[in-house]
Amino acid sequence: MKKKSVRKVQPGDREPSADVRSGMGLGTLWRAYIENLICIQGRGDPAVASPNDKYTAFAYTVRDRMMFRAAHALQTYTNRDFRIVCYLSAEFLMGPHLGNNLINLGIYEEVKDALGNAGYDIDELLGLEEEPGLGNGGLGRLAACYLDSLATLEIPSIGYGIRYEFGIFDQEIRDGRQIERTDKWLRFGNPWEIPRSEVVIGVKFGGRTEPYRDENGSYRVRWVPHRVVRGLAYDTPVIGYRVSTCNTLRLWKAEATESFDLQAFNHGDYYRAVEEKVDSENITKVLYPNDEPLQGKQLRLEQQYFMVSCSLQDMIHLHLLRGKSLDTFHEVYAVQLNDTHPSIAVAEPSEMAVGEHRMDWDRAWHITQSTFSYTNHTLLPEALEKWPLQLFGELLPRHLELIFEINRRFLDGVRKRYPEDEDRVRRLSLIDETGERYVRMAHLACVGSHAVNGVAALHTELLKNTVLRDFYELAPEKFSNKTNGVTPRRWLVLSNPGLTDLITRKIGDGWIKNLDELRRLEAFAGEEEFRAEWRRVKRENKQRLAAEIRRRTGIVVDPDTLFDIQVKRIHEYKRQHLNVLHIIALYIRIKLNPDIEITPRTFLFGGKAAPGYFIAKLIIRLITSVAEVVNSDPDVRGRLKVVYFPDFNVKNGQKIYPAADLSEQISTAGKEASGTGNMKFALNGALTIGTLDGANVEIREEVGPENFFLFGLTAEQVSELKARGYRPGDFYASQVHLREVIELIRGGHFSPSDPDLFRPLLDSLLHSDEYMVFADYQSYVDCQDKVGLAFGDQELWTRMSIMNTARMGKFSSDRAIAEYCRDIWKAEPVRVDMSERLEKWDLTRKPVRASDISKI
Repeated sequence: MKKKSVRKVQPGDREPSADVRSGMGLGTLWRAYIENLICIQGRGDPAVASPNDKYTAFAYTVRDRMMFRAAHALQTYTNRDFRIVCYLSAEFLMGPHLGNNLINLGIYEEVKDALGNAGYDIDELLGLEEEPGLGNGGLGRLAACYLDSLATLEIPSIGYGIRYEFGIFDQEIRDGRQIERTDKWLRFGNPWEIPRSEVVIGVKFGGRTEPYRDENGSYRVRWVPHRVVRGLAYDTPVIGYRVSTCNTLRLWKAEATESFDLQAFNHGDYYRAVEEKVDSENITKVLYPNDEPLQGKQLRLEQQYFMVSCSLQDMIHLHLLRGKSLDTFHEVYAVQLNDTHPSIAVAEPSEMAVGEHRMDWDRAWHITQSTFSYTNHTLLPEALEKWPLQLFGELLPRHLELIFEINRRFLDGVRKRYPEDEDRVRRLSLIDETGERYVRMAHLACVGSHAVNGVAALHTELLKNTVLRDFYELAPEKFSNKTNGVTPRRWLVLSNPGLTDLITRKIGDGWIKNLDELRRLEAFAGEEEFRAEWRRVKRENKQRLAAEIRRRTGIVVDPDTLFDIQVKRIHEYKRQHLNVLHIIALYIRIKLNPDIEITPRTFLFGGKAAPGYFIAKLIIRLITSVAEVVNSDPDVRGRLKVVYFPDFNVKNGQKIYPAADLSEQISTAGKEASGTGNMKFALNGALTIGTLDGANVEIREEVGPENFFLFGLTAEQVSELKARGYRPGDFYASQVHLREVIELIRGGHFSPSDPDLFRPLLDSLLHSDEYMVFADYQSYVDCQDKVGLAFGDQELWTRMSIMNTARMGKFSSDRAIAEYCRDIWKAEPVRVDMSERLEKWDLTRKPVRASDISKI
C-alpha cells in the first residue's frame, strides 16, 4: 500500500475512557491496530510489516468490536426464553468480511480516516482480503444475505455449514478456455474465524445395526459404525447493521479420531499411519466434489450427513446445556433446510431421539416436523437429489432403516387418504422404485417439514403444479412463497458508495434498514440536476470497472458505451449462448454495412462452469472466440467490445453490479427459481432485459413494464410448445438472420484452426434445443433493438434507471427474513442492550480467585 503525506494520528485523538478493544473513535481504533500489529502479528516495526500483516491486524481490530457485541448478546440471551433460527446450508458465500463489517458497525468512515491519517488507502486494504469460496453461486450468496438480515433484525440465529479447506475453484481464462485452479482461501489464515477446539462432535459412518431390548424390555436398535469422524467447530461472528446483535456462523471441519497410527508407522507402513487422517479430512476438503464417479457420490453424501449430524448434535447439546428437556426442542429451535442438501436432517433426530434419548416414535416425529422447514430452490429434476439405495445403506445403515419406517407410516396415511390410488402412492414414496432404487431427498424434506416454500411467486406456483404437485395436494397448508432478497448493506452501501451518498443526501439514510424508503427517489426523477448526478455516479462506476477490465484482461473498453452485462453460473438454461448469438447478429450487420448506425456496446460475461459440464465450458469458449474476432476487426471500430471477466465472485460482483447499464436475465421461462443477481443489478440502477422467469416477474411488476425490457415465451407457452413437439430446425429454416448467425459459427469464422470446435453445441441447438434458444431468438433480438434506441435517449434512460432503484424495496433480504420469521419460524427480535455491564466478566468488582477462573 502506498503512503500519502498526511497528518499522523495524535495521542490526544484517543477518547479518554475508551477501551482499546471496544472503543469506536479514530484514535482508539488506530491504537488497537498498532497493538494487534505488534502483539498478534509480531511486527515491532511497521516498516517490516507485510501488506497481509496490516490487513490482518485491522481485521482483528474490527473483530474485537464484534466480539464485545457477541458477549453482550450471550449475556442477554442467557436468562430469556426465545426462538433460535438455525439455517442449514451446504453453501455460505459470505464474501470479503472487512468492508461489510465496517459498514454494519457504523465505523467505515472512522477506519477510512484512520488509514488515511496513516497514509494508506482503504480500497487497497480491502483488496488484500482472500474471499472464502464456500459456495457455487446464488444458493450460498442468499444464505449469506439472510445471515446479515437475521442479525440486522435482531433475530437470534446460527448458520450451520461446512468449512471447506478448498472452496469453489479459482477460474483462469487461458487461450479462451476455462482453467480451474485450487481456491487456497486459507493460505494466510482467517482472522474472522474462532476455532472452538473444545466443541468436538462424533459422526458415525458405515457399519451395521443390531436390534436389542433395553432394561425396560423395549425394542431398540444400536448402530455399530465402521468408523467415526470428529467434527470441529469454527465460529465466525455475523454483526447486524447498527445494532448490537452479533450472531454466529458455525462451520464444521472433519478430522480423524486418531490422526496418526504410531504402530503402523513403526512397522514401516507409512501410508496406513496417516490413512485415517486423510480419509476423514477428505470430507471437508473441497466444495462439491465431482459426483459422476461412485466415489464422488459417496463423498458428497458423507459431506451432507457430516454437516447435518454435527449441527443437530450441537443444537441438542446447547439445548440440554440450558437445562431444558428434549421434549421442548421444537419450541426453541426453528431449523431451515436450504435446499435438499441438508434434508437427511429429517432422519437424524429420530436416530438420536429414539436411540440415544429413548423417546417414543410419535413424540420424536412430532418434534421433527415441528422443527424443520424446507426451502426448495430448483425446478430442474436433476437437481432434486436422489441417492442410490445401496450407497445410502452402506454409508448410513441406521438412517436407511429410519427412512423406510418414515416412508411406511407416511404411505399408510396416503393410502387412507387416497384409497385405490397406488400410482399416487408410488409418486409420493420416499423411495424411487423405478429401475435402480433411490432415496428421494426432496420428498424426505417435504414429509419431515411443517413448511415448504418456493423462492419466487412463479417458482412457488410451478412447484405446486409440477415437481411437488402431489405433496401440495396432500398438504396445501404447508406451502407458501418467500421471494428471495439481497442485503442492501453489501450490494449498495459497500459496493456503490457514490450512489449511496447521492441517495442519502436526498432522502436520509433510513433506507439502509428499510429499503421501501427508496420510493421517495421517484419525486426526484423529474429533476434535471438529479438525473445529471445519477449519470455522473454511473459513469464513475463504469470508469472503475473499465480500469479493472483492462488490468484483468488487457481489453480497453469505453465507459460511454452501453455496458450490457451477464454474470452468473454458466448453464444452458441461463442461455449465455443466446446472448452470444445476438452479438454475432450485430457483428454481421456491421460487416454488411460498416457505416451502419448502431448503439456502441460493451458486452461483459462472467461466471464459472462446473468442471465436468462440457457444453457449459464450450459456451465459454464460444464467448471468448467471438470476443477475439469482434474486438480485433477494424470494421467494428470499437462499436462492439466483448469481454469475459475471469473468476466472477462476490468481490468482483461488487465492482460489476454498480457499473451495469443493462442486466441480462434471459433464462428459459420456468427454469430459474428466482435469481438474485437480477435484484442486485436493478438495485444499482441497471435496466433488465429478461423473460417472465423467476423473480423477473415480480421485478417487472414492481418497477413497471415501461422500465423493463420483456421478451420471449412464458412458462406456459414453453410447456405448450414442447407438448406440441418443438422442432428447433423449423425456426432455423424460417428465420434468415438466425440461419446466418449459425452458419457463421458452423463455417469456422470464430474457430478457423478448428472449424468443428462448436459442432456439439450447434448440434444440440439444431436437434433438441432443450432450453428454447431458437424459439426466443427473434423476440430477443427485437427487444435488444429497443434497448439500443432507449439508451440513445439518455434523459429517458436515466429516468428508467432511477425508477428501477426506487422501486426495489420489496427485494431486500430484510423483507424476506421478516416473512420467514412471521409465517414459518415464529421468531421474534431480541434486543441486545450494550449499556448493561458484562457482569460475568467484570473483574473489577472483587479480587479474582482460582474458583472464579475455573468457572470460565
